[in-house]
Amino acid sequence: MSRPELIKQLKLKHPKLNRSQLELIIDTFFKCIVDALKEKKSVFLRGYGTFFIKEVKASANLRNPKTGELIYRPKRNKLRFRTSKKFKEFLNQ
Repeated sequence: MSRPELIKQLKLKHPKLNRSQLELIIDTFFKCIVDALKEKKSVFLRGYGTFFIKEVKASANLRNPKTGELIYRPKRNKLRFRTSKKFKEFLNQ
């Protein structure tokens, strides 16, 4: 589902809110998630799951398959999402 589709769905459920208010709500929601993840905090959404940052170690033993040259990959952060048990059960019904 794209952002405009999400706004349309929210507009159907909450007709009293105008489009700019719905956009502000969505933007604020996702900005809060991004800000928390930048601070390396987990974001727990009850009933859906948890967003968290996982640090990937630096690695020097990678090779370019074409030339065989060693490649260094610095440590980096990876965004992960772990679904809740309730959400998994809902999806697998």
